[in-house]
Amino acid sequence: MNRGYFADMKEFKEHGGKIAAADKTLIPAVSAVKFPELAVTLSNGKVLKLPFTSSGIEVNKESFALPKVSLVCLSFRASSQEMISSWSKPFLDTFGDRKDLRVFEVSFIDKWLLGLAPIKNLLLRVLQKPKNNENSVLQRQAVYSFGDHYHFRKEIKVLNLLTGYILLLDKLGRIRWQGFGTATPEEVSQLLSCTSHLLEDQ
Repeated sequence: MNRGYFADMKEFKEHGGKIAAADKTLIPAVSAVKFPELAVTLSNGKVLKLPFTSSGIEVNKESFALPKVSLVCLSFRASSQEMISSWSKPFLDTFGDRKDLRVFEVSFIDKWLLGLAPIKNLLLRVLQKPKNNENSVLQRQAVYSFGDHYHFRKEIKVLNLLTGYILLLDKLGRIRWQGFGTATPEEVSQLLSCTSHLLEDQ
């Protein structure tokens, strides 16, 4: 977990961010691990906690209905933003009319200076992203996590910070599917299929 940038870059050049193939099927509920609790900040400065369950809400419940399934995309460096979009865009295109899903794109900001209140507030305004589709019920929610994330990364086994991590959570906050790096057409199909199955089971 103490790897440096150059070790990450060397590995990244070898696999392009694809540290492993995406899961082909859902991880069984009995063996699925819980997503570690993570405080994230919305662009308006409000805070919520992931996984997004009844015990983790610190914002208006009417605006944030509890989802049956959440797609959580983790980006530790700007280099992984396009990777994240390769998963979230087809997901939003497919399930855009669903009210029981959530998409969280989490950007991790570990520079202590950027976490200071005046700079943090300015940064959040600069980072505001437009909605993906005004007519879509399901919207991408860009959120930010500030500070040291060592223990969080250790719990979910994040090694290379240059790639993107895609997690599908059930309504109890358990990780039921994982993907990495840039999505292939086959992996997108697997994600969409696993999401449909998970919705049926909830």
